[in-house]
Amino acid sequence: MQKKILAQKKELTLLNAIFIIGSIGAKFFFQQEWIYDVGMIVASVLGGLPIMIQAYQALKVKVISIDLLVTIAVIGAFMIGEYNESAIVTFLFLLGHLLEQKTLEHTRSAIQKLVQMAPAKAWKFTGEAFSEVEIDEVGVGDQLLVKTGAQIPVDGIVLEGSGYLNEANVTGESKQVHKQTADQVFAGTILENGTLKMRAERIGEDTTFGKIIELVEEAQDSKSTAERFIDHFAKYYTPLILIIAILTGLISRDVRLAITILVLGCPGALIIGVPVSNVAGIGNGAKNGILIKGSDVMNTFSRVNTLVFDKTGTLTNGKPTVATVQLYGKSATDYLALTAAVEAESDHPLGQAIVDYVKENSQEDFSKISVTDTAIKAGRGIVASVAGQRLIIGNKQLMKEQKIPLTTALQVDEQFLHEQGHSVVLIATDQEVVALIGVKDQLRQGTSETMSALRKSGIKRLIMLTGDNQRTAEIIGKELGFTEIQGDLLPEEKADVIQQLQQAGEVVAFVGDGINDSPSIALADIGIAMGSGTDVAVETSDIVLIQSTFQSLLHAYQLTKKTVTNMKENITIAIGTVLFLLVGLVFGYVYMASGMFFHELSILIVVINGMRLLSFKTKKAKLDRNQFAKIKESIE
Repeated sequence: MQKKILAQKKELTLLNAIFIIGSIGAKFFFQQEWIYDVGMIVASVLGGLPIMIQAYQALKVKVISIDLLVTIAVIGAFMIGEYNESAIVTFLFLLGHLLEQKTLEHTRSAIQKLVQMAPAKAWKFTGEAFSEVEIDEVGVGDQLLVKTGAQIPVDGIVLEGSGYLNEANVTGESKQVHKQTADQVFAGTILENGTLKMRAERIGEDTTFGKIIELVEEAQDSKSTAERFIDHFAKYYTPLILIIAILTGLISRDVRLAITILVLGCPGALIIGVPVSNVAGIGNGAKNGILIKGSDVMNTFSRVNTLVFDKTGTLTNGKPTVATVQLYGKSATDYLALTAAVEAESDHPLGQAIVDYVKENSQEDFSKISVTDTAIKAGRGIVASVAGQRLIIGNKQLMKEQKIPLTTALQVDEQFLHEQGHSVVLIATDQEVVALIGVKDQLRQGTSETMSALRKSGIKRLIMLTGDNQRTAEIIGKELGFTEIQGDLLPEEKADVIQQLQQAGEVVAFVGDGINDSPSIALADIGIAMGSGTDVAVETSDIVLIQSTFQSLLHAYQLTKKTVTNMKENITIAIGTVLFLLVGLVFGYVYMASGMFFHELSILIVVINGMRLLSFKTKKAKLDRNQFAKIKESIE
């Protein structure tokens, strides 16, 4: 029966509220006092049942909880006929409990999603041919076949073949990576095109993808819900109020006074003060596209002094786009459409970026342009005949192979773009380069301003951890003012850095978006996920930036700081009111009527104070002239 009642706590809280509202309506609109009293009695019973059960269960393990104090206060209010007080106290107390239970919802489902995404089968060489087997039947040293569109089943080495792999599940990088003989491949990555024969090197939990699952499990198991402040307070406060009430009753022989101490001593403002701040803070966040998963998150994030970021999909948009086009020769513009016609036949991400750019910026319909004799030069580019011309599209190495001269001016342009982190595509025909295209994964809007504002708001260290190469990472990191930049990292290496920072005493928040980020998100004191990221990252995180904007990150940080300050204000008001009332009762300058007035007034004050958070707005960062000049220069 106790389990059934506790399982229906939400429903009982709702019924409690309905009866309170109905009772107030009957009294003030229809002058039905008896309905008012009966309604409040029913509300008190409905709300009091789960509280009494919790108090009883705590007593069984020799713990005097605040549930016991509320139970005694409710019974005391019944004895002196204050049914409305008992009903309201039970409702406020139950509401606070329900809000606290929302702290770490949905995290367990992240494990299930990861397991479902792990490879289940593999094509294994059994002596004469390849046959499909369960992943558990693959051993170290086995030869495996991976076809286009399939997942790499285990970590291993390519023996034969070549193709492009999407390694986003492991490295977080959206760009495709060309793999050929002797290259390493990771379980869970997807072969976008080509066919590979590979040798298994690491299987099961030892694979990179398996370690991701293991790290998330360990991190989530290590996270326990922090004991609420009210519970700590109750260890001392509850026995103290009981002793004061009993001593007062024995000394004065005034039972009503003793019960009044219990009723007024019940910290109504404390019970509602913290939850109302949480609700208002979380509501403000939701209104601004931020999902904050509980009060513990509010408190911890407000103390964060080190912010760690993934790069691709977090600091950047996660998709390469054409950032700049340099044209050479009078008719160079015509070749963009021809290039798009050739690249439309390829699934290479750089080619797709060019196709998208031409679609948006050219009026010519390149889909009708005839392309023949296409030859893909792995890792270098593509050569094709288009509109009666031989077009060469690729990197500098391909140009050298095709013996196409590169002018000094062109080499300067190409080198400059490389230094800015662009992938450079050269377009040539008739033995001369006619266009140079810079493709780059662009920074999210407002990133620079946000980094500056975060530092001013209290963040001491800004760190970038990425699976991308160190050179590219440093270009972006230095532009944004990061204090530490580490590239070429696997998921477990990112997680190691997080643990090292924590061991050094830092309070760490990690911001990421991909499956590969989920171990770091789970291990960090606060995990923050971009809403556009994977379900696993979103569900593992403590905070979700639904709109995936950095303005939201700044708002979340400043909001949590403001919310925690608001909570402390409400706690101070609540405890101060209780102390004032108890001292007043003992010394005789506070009576039941005036005590009730101050008691309810304190509740109203903390509610109004908490509701102020609903209108909280982020303080926008003001760039100084040097910062503005740097941003302007980077744009140019």
